Amino acid sequence: MTSTDAAISKPRSGFGEGVTIGRLLLDGRAFIALLVIIVIFSLLSPNFFTFDNLIVMTRHVAVNALLAIGMLMVILNAGIDLSVGSTVALTGVVAGYLLQGVNLPFSQLIAYPAVWVVVILSIAIGALVGLVNGLLVSRFKVAPFVATLGMMYIARGIALLITNGQTFPRLQGSDELGNTGFNWVGFNSIGFLPIGIIAMIIVAAAASFVLNKTPFGRWLYASGGNERAAELSGVPVRSVKTGVYVISGALAGMAGLILTSELTSATPQAGDSYELTAIAAVVIGGASLMGGKGTVRGTLIGAFVIGFLSDGLVIIGVSEYWQMVFKGAVIVLAVMLNAVDYRSRRPKNAKDEAGSSTSQALAAAGLRPPPLSDTEAAQKLSDDRTGGKE
Repeated sequence: MTSTDAAISKPRSGFGEGVTIGRLLLDGRAFIALLVIIVIFSLLSPNFFTFDNLIVMTRHVAVNALLAIGMLMVILNAGIDLSVGSTVALTGVVAGYLLQGVNLPFSQLIAYPAVWVVVILSIAIGALVGLVNGLLVSRFKVAPFVATLGMMYIARGIALLITNGQTFPRLQGSDELGNTGFNWVGFNSIGFLPIGIIAMIIVAAAASFVLNKTPFGRWLYASGGNERAAELSGVPVRSVKTGVYVISGALAGMAGLILTSELTSATPQAGDSYELTAIAAVVIGGASLMGGKGTVRGTLIGAFVIGFLSDGLVIIGVSEYWQMVFKGAVIVLAVMLNAVDYRSRRPKNAKDEAGSSTSQALAAAGLRPPPLSDTEAAQKLSDDRTGGKE
């Protein structure tokens, strides 16, 4: 082939070599979906695209976004956390229990912890649930689906036991007891941004920094891409695996506190099916359920897609049953597009792809690939001589 022929055979997309319109649409599918949702609901309702309504909808998104960021960490490690919804309920109930007063044993006294103590203890409870999940998965080799499914029932059951199935109402606290201020998160703003949205922005920025600028983030991508290779290269795989579940649990605890503060009541039924919404946001954002691929930016966009779609359907008066149908269709479409994306990026030689992706992950982690065994070295030498042909 001459140089002229080669020039003619190159795709002329206008966006540079190898970049096509289809690729651009596929890479930006989550953002495009969000724009389509905003345009459609703005045309259907004049109340949708107003500043006040956008703030309200973003406030609704914040709770799910916190859960989704924690879920992203777990999914990057090729895991899943089905317990986050129940953790939301448990941490909210614990906060309500503490704010209503704790009977001290062996005395007739009742303790009313300060709000900052309530916040720390509630988030610690969420992190403890995550720690149990992480130890079950990393140390006892329980499948993530099974371990977190069990914790989902345990956490929900404990929340029901604490409240006896009832709701803790009116959690504003009392000046005489010195435990006021719990509803500050749910009802106050800094400037025009509610506290819940600010919390979402801070957590997203911190998570992005951890994933892109710290050894933990590089280890997470490396172990999620190829756990065995990462372990042989010195990555503390077990600690990373435990850590992502602790982060997910702590963020679920934070989400539970924000939700309870907004409602000024704690119910053991809170957070029902939130884990599925969080998983959907991560998938819509382009993360791979096989691990090693995903971003905080994409996950946030996915959370906005789910949240704006839900609120938009409510605003135009669509029934709850049809809302479930539409949301399910969006999730299925997102998974299908993810599959198309992965297939389009896959090299023809699957072996080369695995080796290349592993090497890239380890290089990103600043680690050397593990040494080849004698058999692998002989096979590689043979492949080099024959060009991969049997």
